[in-house]
Amino acid sequence: MTDVKMKTTVKLRANADCPTHSRADVAVRDLSFAIDEPIERGGTNLGPTPTDTAIAALIGCTNVIAHKCAGKLGVDIGHLSIDATCDFDRRGVTLTEEIEVPFRAIKLTVTASGEANQKDLERVAIETQKFCPLSKLFLAAGTEVEVVWSKE
Repeated sequence: MTDVKMKTTVKLRANADCPTHSRADVAVRDLSFAIDEPIERGGTNLGPTPTDTAIAALIGCTNVIAHKCAGKLGVDIGHLSIDATCDFDRRGVTLTEEIEVPFRAIKLTVTASGEANQKDLERVAIETQKFCPLSKLFLAAGTEVEVVWSKE
């Protein structure tokens, strides 16, 4: 029997057609979606903004990695509800001045419906922070990331 080795590095690919100054019609794998600005900022509001998309990606990544970590730890976290708030410095996107850390602080509130107790949720939280690539990206950029876990 031959052991199958998992690739440690893969290429992620996306492409976009950008029909206006504010909209990017993005294709990833066999999926497509729009990233756009709201109407009041000259967009067509066909999708979330680039900055909204970054926060949404953090939520999605937290969900996926948390479930993987919970499975590895044998912890039942059940269904998660994740809320995000972000302190975002808009001076950079308005071209007022260059901003080193535009996403100043992000707070995720994760509510779990499973049987896990608070101690087990904290174990999952620690492991999730170790492995979530989007969390690591924000932290490396200087963003203060706070994640609060609780039971439903």
